[in-house]
Parts: sequence; C-alpha cells; structure tokens
Amino acid sequence: MKKFLICPAIVGAYLSLVSCMTNENPDRISVKQFGVLDDGRAVQVYTLKNSAGSSIDILDLGGIITAINVPDRDGTLADIALGFDNPEQYLTDSPYMGALVGRYANRIAKGKFTLDGNDYSLAINNMGNALHGGIVGFDKKIWQSAASTADDAAILTLSLVSPDGDEGYPGALSATVTYTFDDQNRLTISYHATTDKATVVNLTNHSYFNLNGHNAGSILDHVMMINAATYTPVDETLIPTREISPVKGTAFDFENAKPIGRDIGAGEQQIQYGLGYDHNWVLEKSSPNDFELAAAVYSPKSGRMISLYTDQPGLQFYTGNFLDGTVTGKDNTRYQKRGAFCLETQHFPDSPNHPNFPTTILRPGETYETTTVFEFGILEQD
Repeated sequence: MKKFLICPAIVGAYLSLVSCMTNENPDRISVKQFGVLDDGRAVQVYTLKNSAGSSIDILDLGGIITAINVPDRDGTLADIALGFDNPEQYLTDSPYMGALVGRYANRIAKGKFTLDGNDYSLAINNMGNALHGGIVGFDKKIWQSAASTADDAAILTLSLVSPDGDEGYPGALSATVTYTFDDQNRLTISYHATTDKATVVNLTNHSYFNLNGHNAGSILDHVMMINAATYTPVDETLIPTREISPVKGTAFDFENAKPIGRDIGAGEQQIQYGLGYDHNWVLEKSSPNDFELAAAVYSPKSGRMISLYTDQPGLQFYTGNFLDGTVTGKDNTRYQKRGAFCLETQHFPDSPNHPNFPTTILRPGETYETTTVFEFGILEQD
C-alpha cells in the first residue's frame, strides 16, 4: 500500500465554517460540570456533537480534549482519545493528554534563548530543558469559553491572557483557540495570538489517539503515512542537533504507509534516544505555510482513520513511549507503553536557538495564526 484515499475537498472546506456562525444550538453543543479541582476551581466540559452521532468532549481546563467518539467500519461508536475521569489528574498525572500546549510546545534547550539581545530563562521541567510551556503551561490554566454553532458545526472558542514573564516568557500574550466539529467528522483547531512585546510562540494539541478505542492496548499495528522526506534528529535529551536529515533508508521513513511497529524496534540511535518515535518531521509543502495533508493513519482492526491537515511546517509524531501502566485513566484503564500515538502539528523544537529553522518569533502588531484539521473517517479499501 502506497497511499491513502483522502477527501480532496478538505483544504478549502474549513475556511467556510467561520462565515456561517449562529447562536448556540443545544442539539449540537452542551456544557456541564466535569468536576472540581483540589483548589476549588470548577471545570466545565463542552460536548460538541454532529448529525452523524459523533461527539467530542473539551474542557475549559487547558482546552483538553477528553473524549472523541467516532464510528468504526460497522458504525459502532468508541472513544479513541486517552484521558481521565477526574480533572485533578490532568494537573498531577497527565503526560499532556488531550492538552492545548503553550506558550511554546515541545522543548527549548536548557530553558534559554536570546531575543533582540535579551537573554531569557524559562522554567525547567524535562531533562534540563523547558517542555510544553513550563511547569504551569497553558494546559493547566482555565480558559474563558464561548460556545456557538454554524449551519453544520459546533464551535467552542477559548481565550487566555498569559502575562509578561509567565514561566519566563516575555510579553503579555493574548491567545484564542477555536475548536470546530462538523457533520463530516472534521475537527478544526484554529490558533490565534498577539503580544505586546517580542516573544516566541508555538501552540499545538497533544491528544493521544488509539483508533481501536482508548483502552484497546497497543497501536503498533496502526498504519501510518507522514508526508515528509526529512526530519530533525535529536540528542539524548531530545533537543534537535540543527541537522535536517533524510528519512529514506531509516526507521523514520513513513512516506509510504507502513505499520507503526515495523521499525520501532530498530537499533538506530535516534530510536533509542526517544525510546521509540518522539521526533519532528519536516512536512513537505508546495510553499511555506500552505495548508496541506501532513499525515494519515488507520487501524486495520477497526477501519477508523485520521487524515491530518495543517499549515504548520512540522509534525511531532510520538508513540506513547513514556506510558508505563502507572497512570489510571478513563474506565479504570492503565495506559501502557505504546498504547496511543500523538500527532502534534508545530514549528520545530528549540527553534529560538536554531536560526536555520522556521522562526517562532511574534512581535507587537503581528498575529500568530495557524490551523490544523483532524478528519475522522473510515479507510476506503481498493
């Protein structure tokens, strides 16, 4: 198998949704209390539904996607997103499950960078580096929320102001993230941000997927295609080495679809550093910032499929290497190593320290804008 069959209309379809918004429709979106944090803050969960019977649950805590219910080839719904039943676990136990990650997704080496001649030191929280925005990143904050609907979609808009100096980052950053779930089982995530001072920004979603169901075990039989001929190798702390290397002839070659598990046990040093796949692929683009297919993955067992589209230059593909069975999730499930995968659209890790990488600098008067679409479907067999 060389390629997946992809809906050709997806590239333009997401653009039309924002032009037909209406007032909230309770048949498409509902809200209830998800729970209360130990500090007394209430957490709300919004359920976005479509006419096909599919639904997505999103918290105002960290913009966390806590459930995705979509059908298999027989029409049976199952929740394919790993998560927790208790909101406090998202603060204490979670490896960023379902989270809206910022102010800077992925790693910054030693938590340091220089911008406009000023040196900045960030909160250190992973192997001597800054990871996913720091100790109290965007995933651990309660966002302001607003629900609405369009002709064929449910919409949740979340907003947050991150103050100057938050986790060491310069500038007050105003961020807005919009989740749109439509009748074609497409989840569109649109990110917007502005700043009052030069800063760096890199936002993503960190959902953990298992297309057989969140509690179904290994994803090594899932078949993956990544539209990338190169990737960014890392050192032993998973910081890029500055190189951009070809995937051809390595375990990182997913240009033609293959099972995730085929080469994950390879003895390559890069695989050993990540304990599996935990790397950034450099996405193929007709021109920079083009909105194009980034990846596609399906389960031979369930027939479920995700087609991923983005205008971002990179994709972090992660295979749940640090899940170890010690965390208990939904339905009393102990999530095991390689029991899920993540597809994190992004700028490259540690970009502020690599002039050869696409820039993540945002200045006053500029707007950070990026869009990613997860299209949930069934593989069309030849």
